[in-house]
Amino acid sequence: MELDDELCLCFHISKRKVVNFVRIHQPQVPSQISECGGAGTGCGWCRPFLKRIFEAGKTGNQDDLPRSEDYALNRNRYIESGKGNPPGPS
Repeated sequence: MELDDELCLCFHISKRKVVNFVRIHQPQVPSQISECGGAGTGCGWCRPFLKRIFEAGKTGNQDDLPRSEDYALNRNRYIESGKGNPPGPS
């Protein structure tokens, strides 16, 4: 996944925004990333990936997120299987 690809597809939050949020605000727990535009508070698909970015920020390691095409496709499957409920149009 590239920095400008959407990480939180519900709220259109890019990976770059989340990475910068973690770097600047240094959240103490992964759930505090929700303060970054609501990331992770929609369907829930991105939560494991937000945790990876959180851990990478703490350790200085690279995250290992999938390609954006695979990410979006797998998120659609996640929603279709009934595991998440994205917010409706506003």
